[in-house]
This record gives sequence, C-alpha cells and structure tokens, in this order.
Amino acid sequence: LAGIVGMGGAGFPTAYKIRSVLGQIHTLIINAAECEPYLTSDYRVMMEHAEEVCIGVSILRKALGVPNAYIGIESNKPLAIQKMQETAKQFEGIVIEPLKVKYPQGAEKQLINAVTGRKVPSGKLPIDVGCVVSNLGTSFSVYEAIQKNKPLIENILTVTGKKLPSQHNYVVRIGTTYNDIIKHAIGELPATTGKVISGGTMMGKAVVNLDAPTVKGNSSVLVMDEAEARRNPETACIRCGKCMHACPMGLEPYLFSSLVKNNRIEEAKEHNILDCIECGCCFFSCPANKPLTDEIRLGKNKVRAMMAAKK
Repeated sequence: LAGIVGMGGAGFPTAYKIRSVLGQIHTLIINAAECEPYLTSDYRVMMEHAEEVCIGVSILRKALGVPNAYIGIESNKPLAIQKMQETAKQFEGIVIEPLKVKYPQGAEKQLINAVTGRKVPSGKLPIDVGCVVSNLGTSFSVYEAIQKNKPLIENILTVTGKKLPSQHNYVVRIGTTYNDIIKHAIGELPATTGKVISGGTMMGKAVVNLDAPTVKGNSSVLVMDEAEARRNPETACIRCGKCMHACPMGLEPYLFSSLVKNNRIEEAKEHNILDCIECGCCFFSCPANKPLTDEIRLGKNKVRAMMAAKK
C-alpha cells in the first residue's frame, strides 16, 4: 500500500504486517516515545500534524479491527502529550499513554510492557500477547496515502549535532544523499567532524560514504565532533556484570562477546542472542570499553546465516 513501511527503522511493509495479524490481536500501540537523544522529528510531527496522525491511527485501528489504539509518548514531552490528548478527544478508541522517561522505552517489547503490562516471551513476537506496534511516522504516512493519495516518498529527518550552528527538522525526499542534506542544512561540515551518524547516538550507524542515499526509516543525520566520536581504548573484561544489569532484555552481553569471538555460534543461539535489540546499553555501560553491541550484531548475523544454511 503506497510503499508504506515501518518508519521506526525496521522497514517492514505495513500492509503485509496488517494482513499477517488480522483476527489475532486486540491492541494497537503507536510508538511515539522517541527515547533516543537528539531526535525530535516525531515530536514536531505531533505538534504540527496531531489531527493527521490521529486520522492515520484510526485508519490502522479499523484495518486491524481492534477497539483501542494507544499512543505512547514519553513524559518529557508535555506539550506533545497535551496536544495529542486534546486532538484524540475527537476520535473514537484513541488513548494517549504518557510513559516514564527511560531508554530504550521505544523498543517494541519494552513499549508493550509499559503500555499494557504484558511481557513478550523470549523468541516470541508481539502477536503472541495480542499486540501490534506501529511507529508514529507510519501513522502519518498512512493518513497521507489514504486521504491525500500520496505514496511514501518523503521522510522527516532531524539534522543535529553539538557543534552545528543550528539544528532543525527537514522534510526530505527519500533517496536524497547525506551530502545534499548537510549542504542544505549547514553548508559545509565543521572541520572537527569525527562521524556522521544515520540515526541516534545509541542505535544509529556511521555513514561511510556521504554520497549514499537516505532510505525509508531514516530518522536523523547526527554530526558528531571528533572528540565526541572517539572511542576509548579497549581493556580486558573483568566480568563486572554491568552490561548484564544494563541490558533491557535480561541477556548476558559479555558472554555473547566471548562466544562470538570463539565462533561458538550454536551456543550463542541457545543463549538467545537473537533477543538482543542492539540498543547499545551494554557498550555504554562497559568500563572496559568493549564494543559489545558490534560483536553481538556480528554474532546475530552469523546465527541467521547458520539457520539459513540448515534450512
């Protein structure tokens, strides 16, 4: 349907997602948490297009055949909460749910637990607890597709960074290069730029080639200073357990690191490495500065390759 996909980053086709869960769910949750630092695109959409978002949510709710839709917004956005609550009064079955401010509140399983109190078991999907999660940007795109006959050809990106002269949100055509976006927003990159990140500081990925195009699901262009982007030297793991306590999924990142390095991929799968949401909490909490998220991401790719080979 109009090329609409999940705008939270996964990029899963929305029409297929709706068809695959019909008759099996009873709760629609809209992710408007925007818990990553720097990002403000969803906030601006709520402030400027609250009615359009609610129309899009109503369309999704009716397509799924569920009685209620919950829009989860972190409580550090009081103006957006107020705006959405006032607008939602005009629509049936839309509930605005203020959420505790914490990271990664916007992750699918954490959001379901925060809104409904249900926990998605390891290896299971939201459908197993009767829920489906959609992004706020997806709801807005659904409105534009149904009401305006406009396919998904644009995205709203936050262009930001501590050393930039200004930070703004831009409506950007999908396929526009990072170079063109930066030139339009700030002219030239600061001389001290260390990295350009596509996405937020926690889950975003460094852009190797600025002539690469933006794609559906991109949320921001983050310009990081060289000192800010530099990683501290890695030291030996002392099994302190800080990464384990920081993991929102209750996993053991230090163990995955060791298993992946020793190519013990089967064991990594048995310890539920695929449950990792790559939020970066383990890396940022590690006193040894080990690139745990990178190692786990590599391990997940190896597990998927192993499973595909077995099939």
